[in-house]
Amino acid sequence: MRHSLYVLVKKEVSDHIHSWRFNILLALIFLTAMASIYTAAMTIRDAVPKAETPIGDVNLFLKIFTVSDGKLPSFIAFVGFLAPLLGIGMAFDAINGEKNKGTLLRLLAQPIYRDDVILSKWLASLFVITTFFIALGLFVMGLGILFFGIPPTIEEVLRIVVFLLVTSLYVAVWLSLAILFSIYFRQSATSLLASIAIWLFFTLFYEMIVNIIVPSNPEGAPQVVLQQMHTHQYLLRLSPNILYQEAITTLLSPNVRALGPLTVEQLVGAIPSPIAFEQSLLLIWPHIAGLIAISVALFGISFTLFMKQDIRGR
Repeated sequence: MRHSLYVLVKKEVSDHIHSWRFNILLALIFLTAMASIYTAAMTIRDAVPKAETPIGDVNLFLKIFTVSDGKLPSFIAFVGFLAPLLGIGMAFDAINGEKNKGTLLRLLAQPIYRDDVILSKWLASLFVITTFFIALGLFVMGLGILFFGIPPTIEEVLRIVVFLLVTSLYVAVWLSLAILFSIYFRQSATSLLASIAIWLFFTLFYEMIVNIIVPSNPEGAPQVVLQQMHTHQYLLRLSPNILYQEAITTLLSPNVRALGPLTVEQLVGAIPSPIAFEQSLLLIWPHIAGLIAISVALFGISFTLFMKQDIRGR
């Protein structure tokens, strides 16, 4: 890493940590997550003594992230909904905010490369996001040990760590989108509204649109129905939200053995038991690759626009 890039990354990390906006978003995610974790832990603690299986076989630490008491959403539901706002909130004014204040021109007047500026903003934000989610996950595991008095298994730790890394990749998609809009639009408010509009579209409306485009017809021929289901699934997976939801559901629910329609022939002889961590990882590696590809593609467009942009005009 070049010295100028290192200095800029260090500066951006410091700015994020001392930013009121960033700390408010962190507090919102932390408090809502803790509320859902507490209710999940109480629900699990009440249910485990009634279970017929031994306490070591119920994946307690994974259920903390997925179980809900019906009053509050689960941890993964809260994080899946609020985490994109963290990425958007950190970067919607990354470039146009500095241009409007006149600090970008003074910054580039220093002996630094222009690409270091945008790289530092992306790398610093991604570093802070990843650190936050890993710290949050470790805190949750500590609470689990406090509630249940037993440590997590190695497989549970691996699943939780990969879940946290996938969450960081998911936030990186919205971070890259917000940086792109901060370059394309002159006003910070416009880039913020555009980023939130895209987020709301994929969160609330995209699945409904796909359901209209590819309606289900269970009374048709089996081959036609299967083809419709595959088409429907492929269209849904163009959304980063669906990629993230399927990935974390597979990671935190070892009983999930497939992510698509299965025929009767494929089910014959299958044993209904949890699958190993390696098998779950094989199921979701295309989802992880998809999230990385979307994030890198958006940042690549941002990088190209920024390198060609005239920073002297407002």
